[in-house]
Amino acid sequence: MTTESGNPGQPPHRYEDLRALFINCTLKPSPQVSNTQGLIDISRSIMEKQGVRVDEIRAVDHDIAVGVRPDMTEYGAESDEWPVLYSQVMGADILVLAGPIWLGDNSSVMKHVIERLYGCSGVLNDAGQYAYYGRAGGCLITGNEDGIKHCAMNILYSLQHIGYSIPPQADAGWIGEAGPGPNYLDPGSGGPQNDFTNRNTTFMTWNLLHLARMLKDAGGFPVYGNQRSEWDAGCRFDFDNPEHR
Repeated sequence: MTTESGNPGQPPHRYEDLRALFINCTLKPSPQVSNTQGLIDISRSIMEKQGVRVDEIRAVDHDIAVGVRPDMTEYGAESDEWPVLYSQVMGADILVLAGPIWLGDNSSVMKHVIERLYGCSGVLNDAGQYAYYGRAGGCLITGNEDGIKHCAMNILYSLQHIGYSIPPQADAGWIGEAGPGPNYLDPGSGGPQNDFTNRNTTFMTWNLLHLARMLKDAGGFPVYGNQRSEWDAGCRFDFDNPEHR
């Protein structure tokens, strides 16, 4: 029910025990201005108003080795900060991957982060499920060329493929006029005032909160039919194996 102030009352749950992690996949190292950060700030503010503990990583600021293994120093890399960053990923109930559009696609940094997430996807949790089960994922995209939906599809597919749960409308973004033009945070861009972007970012944030709340209250994603450890032990969860008929 909507109040006279235009607000629909109070949220249905409390969220103080949730943790969220934003990974900013901008190409710009700190302290350069990241337009993607502008969208992150909107979502982060909503979460923090609900008491959610929020952390951020600007991936390009870290020495993340190339590869698809949990720790690339075991495969020849001189150094690799990913194992430390991975502990932050695993400590979060919500993961939001955020980044810019380049040549109509996700940034190289975004691809790099997804590859490293994928490299840890074979790890199992205590229930024998893949490690990312029981967590909610979403994405934010910025740019001044076409590609928001394409980039979001790639990110959200990747997240669900490695085990994240994706709520409805789990993406939001902003693009300015096609071709060279103002970026999201540039004066006069209209980005921060864009109602479509603000609405979608808000909806994404709340849908992530709702799904993370449900997953946490349920003790994670339901355990049956998705345990790699049990499958390897011979359990087939009602799958008809022709070889055993």
